[in-house]
Amino acid sequence: MENSLNLHKKIKRDHLNIMKNVLIIGATGQIGSELTMTLRREYPGGNIVAGYIPGAEPKGELLESGPAHIVDITNPAQIAEAVDKYNVDTIYNLAALLSAVAESKPQLAWKIGVGGLYNTLEVAREKKCAVFTPSSIGSFGPSTPHEKTPQDTIQRPETIYGVTKVTGEMLSDYYARRFGVDTRSVRFPGLISYVAPPGGGTTDYAVDIYYSAVKGEEFKCPLKPGTFMDMMYMPDALRAAVEIMEADPSRLIHRNSFNIASMSFDPEIIFNKIKEYCPDFKMTFELDPLRQAIADSWPDSLDDTCAREEWDWKPEFDLDAMTRDMLANLRVKLGVAEKA
Repeated sequence: MENSLNLHKKIKRDHLNIMKNVLIIGATGQIGSELTMTLRREYPGGNIVAGYIPGAEPKGELLESGPAHIVDITNPAQIAEAVDKYNVDTIYNLAALLSAVAESKPQLAWKIGVGGLYNTLEVAREKKCAVFTPSSIGSFGPSTPHEKTPQDTIQRPETIYGVTKVTGEMLSDYYARRFGVDTRSVRFPGLISYVAPPGGGTTDYAVDIYYSAVKGEEFKCPLKPGTFMDMMYMPDALRAAVEIMEADPSRLIHRNSFNIASMSFDPEIIFNKIKEYCPDFKMTFELDPLRQAIADSWPDSLDDTCAREEWDWKPEFDLDAMTRDMLANLRVKLGVAEKA
């Protein structure tokens, strides 16, 4: 079965930059929990440190399979302490509030997204670490071209989430140019996973819909028909996060941040695809004005030519392959038998 558990078999091993000891800040979050396990499989001889905040402690395999350390990104001393203790050479900074949540807590979103990044970059400058900080399709705004959004284009987001992402891209580029910090990044589309539950993102409807289908529940979609957004299955996103940091730096023209793309669909397209495998599945629309406004300001699709040319990016999952894998794995996770 194609899933993130065998992802490590697919990641390329021919790049020049090989990480040894890695700190993941935000290791218990939606991306961090899966990325930490991926890196531990990729680098079994290194220290892959799960950085977490009190109240969000790692559990189960995430706790048992490697070291963990309290790292609040707003506390630079804790970042430096973890880097020194584990001889860290690469930091994955995944600490952030997701889009819809950030709108309700804009000050905290800035403190974590920008203040926390500044702390991370300062530690990286002093300790000679590479840094990965994901950006997002949320870094674009309504004045950006929405179809095949170019790598280099106008970025005027209207959400605090997007503002922090654009600021993060520019700040990371500044530290690379001014101080020689090896900063790299990708702009994640909406990410879909059966492992971590949805966490308040605008694109999370595309995760919720699979849960409803497997449970046999009618799905209430928060976005209207025709709302297209770029999406990606988590195994592809995890590969991208590893491969960009392993890429030959001499090929990189861009750094912060690369468009990466996999698939673009609206609620009706994903519903109809799921219905191919769950014929009794039903969907109604119960619009969320905040999420709809955010989605309308984001691109319909991204042009990822630069990522393909500069570090050989290529997705492996399309909508059909993702749907089959999501449904199969969620049935196992939720203990639901497939209907005959």
